[in-house]
Parts: sequence; C-alpha cells; structure tokens
Amino acid sequence: MQNERPIDSTPVTTPIRPSMRRTRSPVSQRELDFASSRALQQETRIAAEPQMPEVVDGLTGSPRMRPATKRVHSIDDLRKFLESSSAREFLQFILSLGEAVRGIKLTEEVEVSASVHRLLDCLTKLSAWVDEIPPLEQTMRYGNVAFRDWHDKLEFSNQLVEEILGDEWRFASVELTPYLYDSFGNKSRIDYGTGHETNFFAFLFCLAKLGLIVETDRVAVVTRVVRSYLDLMRKLQMTYGLEPAGSSGVWGLDDYQFLPFVLGAAQLINHPTLTPASLLDDSVVNAQESHFMLFGCVNFIRKMKKGPLSETSPYLFDVTKVPTWTKVYSGLIKMYQGEVLSKFPIMQHFLFGRLISFPE
Repeated sequence: MQNERPIDSTPVTTPIRPSMRRTRSPVSQRELDFASSRALQQETRIAAEPQMPEVVDGLTGSPRMRPATKRVHSIDDLRKFLESSSAREFLQFILSLGEAVRGIKLTEEVEVSASVHRLLDCLTKLSAWVDEIPPLEQTMRYGNVAFRDWHDKLEFSNQLVEEILGDEWRFASVELTPYLYDSFGNKSRIDYGTGHETNFFAFLFCLAKLGLIVETDRVAVVTRVVRSYLDLMRKLQMTYGLEPAGSSGVWGLDDYQFLPFVLGAAQLINHPTLTPASLLDDSVVNAQESHFMLFGCVNFIRKMKKGPLSETSPYLFDVTKVPTWTKVYSGLIKMYQGEVLSKFPIMQHFLFGRLISFPE
C-alpha cells in the first residue's frame, strides 16, 4: 500500500524536547527543616515531674550574667535543647504551677508576696499604656500600627525588670530584660503567639531560679500574675488587632495562647460537677469564666469567632469528648511539647542565658 512504511526502513522517532522531560525539583532546605521538625514533634517526650527549679548560687554581680540571646539555629540545635536539663527544668516548672492550682479557683483569696506584687504592678503599668495609646483609624482589621507606639515604650523594659528584681538582684536585669521584652508580641509584624507566651513563662522561670518566686507563690503566680498577663494580651489583641503568629487556624488549640488552657485544665481536675462536656454549655461557661481559666479561654473564643465550637475550634471541641480533666491535662501537656517546644519556627526565637542555659 502506498502509505505503508518499508519493512527494512529505520523507525521514525520524535525527539523529546527538554520541556517535555520530567525532572524532580530539588528539595529546599526549608522543606527538609519542616520534615525534620515534624518528625521531632512526634518523637519528643520530655521526662518531667512537677518541681520548682533549684535557686542558683554564686551570682556575685552583672559580669556573671549576660543578655539572653537566640541559640536555636537548626533542627539539631532544637533537638539538643529538648534533650537538655534546661528543657526538663522549664517543663517541670510549668507542671509545678499546674499542680499548685488543682481545685483552686481564680477568685479565691491567696497570699501575695512582695515579688508577686511587683509583677502585678508591672502588668498594670503595661495595661495603662494601652489606655494612653488608642488605636489609629485604618481600614485593615489586623495590625493597627498604634501597637508599635505601645511597643516602643518597652524599649525601657529594663527599668520595669529592675523594679521587679529589687535592689538585691538588679544586676540580673541584663539577662532577664530580653525575656520580658519578647513577651508581648512582635513590633514590626504586629503579631503575637505561643512563642511570645513561652518567653513570658521563661521570665517567670528565671525569677524562680533567682529565688524571687518560691513554692508558696505558685498559686498567686497562676491566679493573679498569669491571669493579669492573659487579660493584658486580650486587651492588646482587641485594641490593636494583633495577627496570630504562626497560627494553625481552626486546627490549632487557639490562635494566640496555649498555657492558660493547660493551667485551666489543671484547676478543674477532680471537680465534683464540671466536666469537659461543660465547655459546650454557654450558661455554664458564662457562670464559670471568672473562676476557671479554661472557661474564660473558651468564652473569649466565642466572643472573637462566630459559630459553634465544633466549627471555630475543632480541636477544642474534641477536648469536650474526653471523659476526665486529668486526661485533658495530660493530653495538653503532651501537645505543648509537640506543638510549641518542639516546633522550630517557634523555638528559633527562644532565648538562652545563664539561668536558662543552652547545652554546649
């Protein structure tokens, strides 16, 4: 036939153009870090029991202290920290606070020491700054630039820290000031998240290492100091529209906070009538928000997000299905290790000095 190709002819082939070839894009370092970070989150379990840190000795003056700085620059650095005594002691401090407030309401009378009074005075002063610096009129929902004016006043946070430390420990402000400065959000991005919250708890931990927060202060630290800090951060969020820093959206526990949920669950362990399912009852939430931190957290979410908890906060909704507060508490502690302490994007901003040392 006319169109048939001769049997002995060479087959016709179509050359493959370079654009047709399938090539695998090289994996970026960011993708490798993300994969390594996810693996680290799954494998990390810090062995810790409730315990206040030992008070440091041998501090004779400012030459023994140094400004706290960032030391986590890689996944290996993060792993080194998580395996260190510093990570264990920090988590033990948080567990110790949780242990102290089991069965304790926020509204109960509690002894307030001089150190705790100074902390509260500091937070009251920061709250007053918000009243002095109103938000600017702008079309954007988030990121009111007036927050930068508020944050500018933190440039003198060393004075606030010195007032908290008192004359005896004033020299330690060189190390503690960066923790307080980084506790209230980022000035340039106008955001706030669990990394900033963790720095505030690191600041409290350092005070405990200096002996300025002692075992008998633990209840007051949670029911007065942490509550005041939480009130201040909500005030900042609502006034200046802070962006959630590193939020997981609806699949995270909360856009901004984590440890108030942990300590709030600790308060409710063995409560005779309130159960995790009580978080779904609006009337109960309204009645208990001033007494229990967790109910206050849920009520704040309800005010900020429209819709049922199952849609706005699926993970928190799952918490309501857990049978006991003990299981909720232990689950949140594990989640904090995985979702905060083991997350490189968060912990790369964590600070280390002499009181919270980076393992060499």
